[in-house]
Amino acid sequence: MDLFVVIALLVIVSAFFSYLNARFIKLPGTIGIVLIATIVSIAILIVDKLNPATARYLTTLAKNIDFSKVVLNIMLGFLLFSSAFNLDGKKLKKEMRPVLILSTLGVILSTAIFGFLLYYLAPFFHIHMPLIYCLLFGALVSPTDPVAVSAIVKNSKLPAHLETIISGESLFNDGVGLVLFVILLEITNVGEKNIEASKVAILILKEVFLGIMAGAAFGYLAQRLMKSVKDFQTIVLISLALVMGLSVLATIFEFSIPLAVVTAGLFAGSHSINQDNKERSHESLEKFWQLVDEMLNTILFVMIGLQLINLPFVNNYWVTGSISIVFILIARWLSIMLPLTFLRRSLKVNYSNINVMTWAGLRGGISIALALTLPNTPYRHLILSGSYFIVIFSVIVQGLTLNAMINRASKYIE
Repeated sequence: MDLFVVIALLVIVSAFFSYLNARFIKLPGTIGIVLIATIVSIAILIVDKLNPATARYLTTLAKNIDFSKVVLNIMLGFLLFSSAFNLDGKKLKKEMRPVLILSTLGVILSTAIFGFLLYYLAPFFHIHMPLIYCLLFGALVSPTDPVAVSAIVKNSKLPAHLETIISGESLFNDGVGLVLFVILLEITNVGEKNIEASKVAILILKEVFLGIMAGAAFGYLAQRLMKSVKDFQTIVLISLALVMGLSVLATIFEFSIPLAVVTAGLFAGSHSINQDNKERSHESLEKFWQLVDEMLNTILFVMIGLQLINLPFVNNYWVTGSISIVFILIARWLSIMLPLTFLRRSLKVNYSNINVMTWAGLRGGISIALALTLPNTPYRHLILSGSYFIVIFSVIVQGLTLNAMINRASKYIE
């Protein structure tokens, strides 16, 4: 299928699903779109078995989209930059300590807890997977997805400081999750005995520090360029060039796209480009990126729903998906509770907050995109299907019930 036709069909389907939700279903945008796309995908699977010609176009569309490359190499940079650019820098500075702890130690703990739970308890459900693949699965689903989180949290009743912690954590923990994923994937390829500590150290330096340095340097440069002109069209083009340039450089020099664009977005967003009281360029640029964020969000979540068509024999993996949902919720709760218990006084976060933060930790397209990059092994479909179940559950079930949980815990939330 021609690239333009794929893009056109995807935009048309996204517009149609968005209209159905806004006009008739009236759920929060992200949740409604994922729900419609999932129901349509299930219907297509049924129709495709009965009459393949009827579902031909949407089936072809879903199978012609390289979901992993589109999300990780194209959409991710724009979505993360938008979230970082529009995040309140002053609020983030106040909550930086819990944000850094949860986005680093929290992700590592969650990966380990999920991996060991799956390794030791899954055999009771006749699911057998080597420990290294269980940990690899954990690295995929432990980072909260900034796209899903921002889409749900901004419409929730979360207290401001908790919203900042959850949003900030989701921006930074993708970089940690990606590094963990790459390291564990390398171990599965070469074997635990053959992995070299020096290679791991170089990988971390390249992914993390080079990504942050590139983001800071180009973010500063772009901010200075945008501040030096009044033409809004030029300002928008500079911001687009910043995201695209960092994405290309990250691919060439193999550093972290998430960390680079988040650093650039936070830097550019926290320094106003307004030249005088009459110029409102910064506010206009924020609105532009909010619009980009909302449109790409819609397309991304339509793509997530349509990915169900590409999962072979998904009916065979519902047990894996169900226990994966339970294990990731346990891992998420413990990965928040353990570090915050030791630092409870300084962080001032109570156990009611932990419950809310656990439920607000949503997964999205990044988990599925990473799962799709896995090599063809006997465990690939188990991990991919489990990731899909976790993502759909987190967006639809957790997203729909988040406000109810906040209301129940409102007396105890600090």
